[in-house]
Amino acid sequence: MRSVLCYGDSNTYGQTTANKPDDRYPHDTRWPGVLRELIGRDWLVIEEGLSGRTTVSDDPIEGAEKNGRTYLRPCIMSHKPLDLIIIMLGTNDLKIRFNKTPGEIAMGVGALVSDIKCMPAGIEGKIPEIMIVAPPPTALDLKEWSGVFQGAQEKSRALAQEYERMAEAQEVHFFDAGLVVTSSDEDGFHLDAKAHRELGHAIAEEIAAIGWSPLPD
Repeated sequence: MRSVLCYGDSNTYGQTTANKPDDRYPHDTRWPGVLRELIGRDWLVIEEGLSGRTTVSDDPIEGAEKNGRTYLRPCIMSHKPLDLIIIMLGTNDLKIRFNKTPGEIAMGVGALVSDIKCMPAGIEGKIPEIMIVAPPPTALDLKEWSGVFQGAQEKSRALAQEYERMAEAQEVHFFDAGLVVTSSDEDGFHLDAKAHRELGHAIAEEIAAIGWSPLPD
């Protein structure tokens, strides 16, 4: 059996859209759960989503535990060996309090990739396959979150290009989630249940396309 770690924020955790505050989609609705249903016979799908998680920054309001970099190493070491690590982060870095450019957010993702490459977390101490997923752009209307995400609309539409450039430089896999899903109009930045389903199917196809060698008997 192979293993994949899905490392992300609230859209990996399965936070519901704003019409259902403080709620979480069921296991089989969240995109990692959809992925598990599609490839689960041959794969162990590990969910590691946290609402508010950033790429590399402590959150001065929500807490240092939101820093995706400080948790990444113990998370990976607790689940190794891993065949694949999927990183879908960056939406929370768009919050105005972090004052980051799209390029800087992509550099944060690149730092996570570099950290993974320094860890013997793959099979037989090798580097696992790594996939960077660019989150979908925010909606133009961010409702009550517009102050928190001031300026995020334009920046979020530049992330995919920056992430793809970073993935090419790091020689890892890349997928633009914005090609298959959009952020919900309910709150402007979370995925609804339909989007989770569509993203799970798309990620399953991307995993299959990597071209894995047969598992040993």
